[in-house]
Amino acid sequence: MSGRIVKKPLRKRILIFLAHALLALLAIIWLVPIFWVLLTSFRGTKGSYSSTFFPTSYSFDNYIKLFTDFSVFNFPQMLLNTLIVAVATCVLSTFFVVSVAYTLSRLRFRARKKLMNFAMIIHLFPGFMSMIANYYIFKMLGWTDGPMLRLAMIAVYSGGAGVGYHIAKGFFDTIPISLDEAAMLDGSTRWQVLRHIIMPLSKPIIVYTLLTSFAGPFKDFMLAKVLCGPNKDYYTVAVGMYQMLEREYLDQWFCSFAAAAVIISIPIAALFLATQKYYSVSVSGSVKG
Repeated sequence: MSGRIVKKPLRKRILIFLAHALLALLAIIWLVPIFWVLLTSFRGTKGSYSSTFFPTSYSFDNYIKLFTDFSVFNFPQMLLNTLIVAVATCVLSTFFVVSVAYTLSRLRFRARKKLMNFAMIIHLFPGFMSMIANYYIFKMLGWTDGPMLRLAMIAVYSGGAGVGYHIAKGFFDTIPISLDEAAMLDGSTRWQVLRHIIMPLSKPIIVYTLLTSFAGPFKDFMLAKVLCGPNKDYYTVAVGMYQMLEREYLDQWFCSFAAAAVIISIPIAALFLATQKYYSVSVSGSVKG
C-alpha cells in the first residue's frame, strides 16, 4: 500500500517535469526568431546574410536610417498611415462585431438563423478573394487617389468585421439572460442593457476584438498593395517593408527592415499591455464585484 502511494506522486512529478520541459523548449523555439530579428536590427554590418547568429558589431544606424533617409522609403509617413487606419479600424470593427454579436445572441427574430448561416458562409471565404472587386468599386467612387485611400483601407478592414461575430456571440451567450430580463423589468431599454450590463461584463472579448482589429492593418499586405498601387505617400508599413526586401534594396535595407519590424511591434504591444488587465475579468468575478 505504501509503495503505491510513493510511486504515484513520483510519476506525477515526472509528468509535470516533462510537460514543463516541453513548454520551455517550445517557448525557446518561438522566441529565437524574435530574438534574431532584434539582434539584426542592431547589426552594424550591411547585407541580408550573416555568418554568425550574434552580430560582430552593433549600431543604432538602422533605426536612424528609417527616420532620416527618405530617398527611397518614407517610414514615418508609412507608420502614420498605418496608425490612422488601425485606430479607425479597431474602433469601427469593435462596434460592428459587438452590435452583431449582441443582436444575434440576445434577440430572437424570424431571419436570425438564416442570417447566422449566411454570415458563416461569407466568413469562410478569405478576404483577398474580393480585393479586385473592392478596388474597382473604390476606383469608381474616386477613393483610389489621395487621402481617400485611407478611407478605402478603413472600409476594407472594418466593413466586413460584423460577419466575424462568432467569438463575441459565444461570449455573450455565457452571460445569463436573466440579467437582461431583470433590467428590462426595471425599465431599461435594450441600449441601456447593452451599455450598463453586457459591456462591463464583456471586457475580455472587447479587448480581444480591439487587439485583433488594431493589428490587422499592420500585418496585411495584399489588400493594401492593391489599393495603394503606385501611391507611395499612402503606403502602410506592410507594403513599404515588403519593398525593402526586393532585390535592388535588400542589401542596404535588410537591417533597417528588422528595425522597422521592432518599431511596429511597439504600438501593438503597448495596446496589449494597456488592456491586458481586462483579460482577468470574468463574468462571475464581475457579478460578484
